[in-house]
Amino acid sequence: MPNNNLTLPSQQPPKKQSTDRLQQLSEQMGSTNGTSASAFGKDIVPQAPEDPMFGLMAAYRRDTAEMKIDLGIGAYRDNNGKPWILPVVKQADELLRKDPNLNHEYLPIAGLPDFTSASQKLVFGKDSPVVTEKRVVSFQTISGTGALHIGALFLSKFYNRSASEAPAIYMSNPTWANHNQVFGNVNIPTKQYPYFSRETCSLDFDGMINTIKSAPAGSIVLLHACAHNPTGVDPTQEQWKQIASVMKEHHLFPFFDTAYQGFASGSLAKDGWAINYFVEQGFELLVAQSYAKNFGLYGERAGCFHFVTSPASNAQDTVARVGSQLAILQRSEISNPPAYGARIASLVLNDPKLFAQWEEDLRTMSGRIIEMRKALRGKLEELKTPGTWHHITDQIGMFSFTGLDERQVGELREKYHVYMTKNGRISMAGLNTGNVEYFADAVDAVVRETK
Repeated sequence: MPNNNLTLPSQQPPKKQSTDRLQQLSEQMGSTNGTSASAFGKDIVPQAPEDPMFGLMAAYRRDTAEMKIDLGIGAYRDNNGKPWILPVVKQADELLRKDPNLNHEYLPIAGLPDFTSASQKLVFGKDSPVVTEKRVVSFQTISGTGALHIGALFLSKFYNRSASEAPAIYMSNPTWANHNQVFGNVNIPTKQYPYFSRETCSLDFDGMINTIKSAPAGSIVLLHACAHNPTGVDPTQEQWKQIASVMKEHHLFPFFDTAYQGFASGSLAKDGWAINYFVEQGFELLVAQSYAKNFGLYGERAGCFHFVTSPASNAQDTVARVGSQLAILQRSEISNPPAYGARIASLVLNDPKLFAQWEEDLRTMSGRIIEMRKALRGKLEELKTPGTWHHITDQIGMFSFTGLDERQVGELREKYHVYMTKNGRISMAGLNTGNVEYFADAVDAVVRETK
């Protein structure tokens, strides 16, 4: 499916500031009663609201209650509620420490080559045509957020420049809150497609498809490859096929965010299926890939951005030109990416024995979360908590949209010291055999009080 919407113009020098603008700045920075006034007054730089997630984390830390539960943070915890270093990461860490050639020199602008090539094979498959035909260019990024950001920058600079107005990006309602900021900050218009039905606590597939059908040709559609954040609700494979068909018919551009490959179901192939189906259909597309969750490398910020072009005689030329512009964007943003997390992931991805251990670690994490889903649903049904709770086990991955409303969430926090986002999303990794019954009892009490 050739795409002629990407243009790579020559760089233009920045325009000089006008005399009027310089005069305005001069007046702003002038003296007032002998005191220099800032050029960044409150009318120019208003106080920003606190990030809701980090505010929730801070409130949890301040809480002195003996029994409290953090279900907000999106990070895996073991059955003791502690951060878990994957055994395979410990092995790779030990190998790195013993490597006599380890140094702290700069990586190339595009990142660690062994890491980016292994990342391609992980997300697309080592025998994928996009890999064997060299139709993909990849850049190491600062986790998934960095991958989204460089993709957003690239789109804002080069995508569909001939259109009368900038193409919008359609995002699910709800979506990960940072998606709106990433794309809004580079002035890509954002729109929404329906995704989650609060009535059924499942996918609003008809609403999603109908909105995508009505999107103008050339629009961008942001898709969660698996373990949708924040709902935990994914399309079935048949629904993915319909989504691809509609997007192809209406000439829409896919941008996949994949943060949970292997973590969601325990199967790397199953969690990567949607991306590879779109590739098989000939789409040109972007992928933002994170290693925070599936390697537990939260603070190491290891990620990868991939541009895939569709099959064409000039595909490799397209990849080369796109790569040259991505290098300029990367250079101006971070110069080159951090090395340590990429080295850990690269060791694992390129060593068959370590890779097999990683797959076992993934099954450990996904399996514990699945067990917590079963335990929570079972307890709520045992208590005969008003409502239906099958969606707890129907959903997948780290998060669950419980169906609790903002008032109920507030009651859980004030009375029972349970911390979760206002929209009722919980991190299933925050539950364990020591607190799941307490949480279920608290939910039962609050639901009965507020129904």
